[in-house]
Amino acid sequence: VRDAYEKKAEKYLRMGGTINFGGGGEFHDVLHTLKSKGLMPEEAYPGLNYGEKNHVHGELDAVTKAYMEALIKNPNKKISTAWMDGFKGILDAYLGPLPENFVYQGKQYTSKSFAESLGLDPDDYVCLSSFTHHPFYQPFILEVADNWAWGEIYNVTLDEMMEIIDYALDKGYTVGWASDVSDKGFAYNKGLAVIPETDVAELSGAEKARWEKLTEKERNSQMYNFDRVVPEKNVTQEMRQRDFDNLQTTDDHGMHIVGYGTDQFGHKYYYVKNSWGADNKFDGFFYASVPFVRLKTIDIVVHKNALPKDIRKKLGI
Repeated sequence: VRDAYEKKAEKYLRMGGTINFGGGGEFHDVLHTLKSKGLMPEEAYPGLNYGEKNHVHGELDAVTKAYMEALIKNPNKKISTAWMDGFKGILDAYLGPLPENFVYQGKQYTSKSFAESLGLDPDDYVCLSSFTHHPFYQPFILEVADNWAWGEIYNVTLDEMMEIIDYALDKGYTVGWASDVSDKGFAYNKGLAVIPETDVAELSGAEKARWEKLTEKERNSQMYNFDRVVPEKNVTQEMRQRDFDNLQTTDDHGMHIVGYGTDQFGHKYYYVKNSWGADNKFDGFFYASVPFVRLKTIDIVVHKNALPKDIRKKLGI
């Protein structure tokens, strides 16, 4: 996080304040820092130097943004050589100075040597998504505000993206998952994320007859009360692209898909670990339906060995 603040500040200044400067980022930020700076365990650098038990960056974000805005105004008509030292001073105050070395489980490390000891190679991880405004099987820069680093991701079809998620989980890998969480169907406290089919014309048989009896207000109320299984939309590639283009799907949050399961009717849900504490129905986890993941995924990150061979070949990885 600290490394991202510094790199983000440098790019923000170079771009004259015309790109996003805030607390958000993308999965490849972690991989870039792992490659360039290494890693530290939390106990070596907890980043809590401001009187809180948990990370609360609202004030830090506001202070660093104000500092950068002052630089953008360029009051001296040229940027001084002290600006980055000043920025790092703010980070030192809030997050703590970076240790050059540290002791972990009886051994001394630097951030680089600690990363090497873990055997993690950032080049082994691949970011992917599925959009039709870029060619499939080629990398592209994802056009979301938090992609301040202009990192590239690979583009695959929607069905292939879902195949990758399932293949990874079946092979014992987990999946980094960035998604829209502002959708009405995302109910973290209830432990569910779904895309109800509110258009009765799209339903059939008994389901259609049941929902036709209700008013639109009654349908919406029951569809979104999250106390029963409801029919969900059949999400297509075109529907997914439409929601991204018209900003009904937005880049909100990064999470961790760790498994999947089914409900009493055999509908599949992905088991997702969130980072908002453990105070919801499932102790910090929730279940995201297949339609929700198909429609609202921004991008995913997986180990390259978690890619099906045919898709990996198409991507040239």
